Amino acid sequence: MPEQKAIVAAEIGLHARAAAVFVRAVTDTGLPVTIRKQDGEPVDARSLLEVMTEDFGHGCEVLLEVAPDALISGQTVPEVESALTALSAVLGATEAR
Repeated sequence: MPEQKAIVAAEIGLHARAAAVFVRAVTDTGLPVTIRKQDGEPVDARSLLEVMTEDFGHGCEVLLEVAPDALISGQTVPEVESALTALSAVLGATEAR
């Protein structure tokens, strides 16, 4: 399963604007990405409500994942890993755009 660890850098965590920026970036990939805390259940990272409800606070380590059977036809695992790395960078940005 392609996965990527990330740290939520936004001072307010994934709430309001920061969450919207992240969810938009996930949606733009076209991938069914999930996000979860180390010991938590995964939530759909394309859902603003699910992401905001999970309370991913400042400094929280999260895991971004895409199930191998959910890959879009023609996409390779390295392409998905690259997309997850880019999403990790979005979470690592200290300011929401």
